[in-house]
Amino acid sequence: MKHNSYFEGKVQSLSVNTPEGYATVGVIEPGKYTFSTDSEEQISIIAGSMKVKLPGNSWQQVNKNDTFIIPPQASFDIDAPADVAYICYYKK
Repeated sequence: MKHNSYFEGKVQSLSVNTPEGYATVGVIEPGKYTFSTDSEEQISIIAGSMKVKLPGNSWQQVNKNDTFIIPPQASFDIDAPADVAYICYYKK
């Protein structure tokens, strides 16, 4: 198990191997963040809600049980007004 910490500890995750492949389970504290991807990422919100700005799109609201996909070699923005929990699956 690997622990990841970003943005001075405001975003943290643990890696896990699942039947669907490599994934991270994490928590995002309130704030605005920009992330970059190496591979395709499929993110599902498991608690809370936030806004996300995907490449080439405007801001959209994502809530518990919503899923969105970020293409490889891209960046995306998050605006979380409160704590958010997520699971992220990495596609190779």
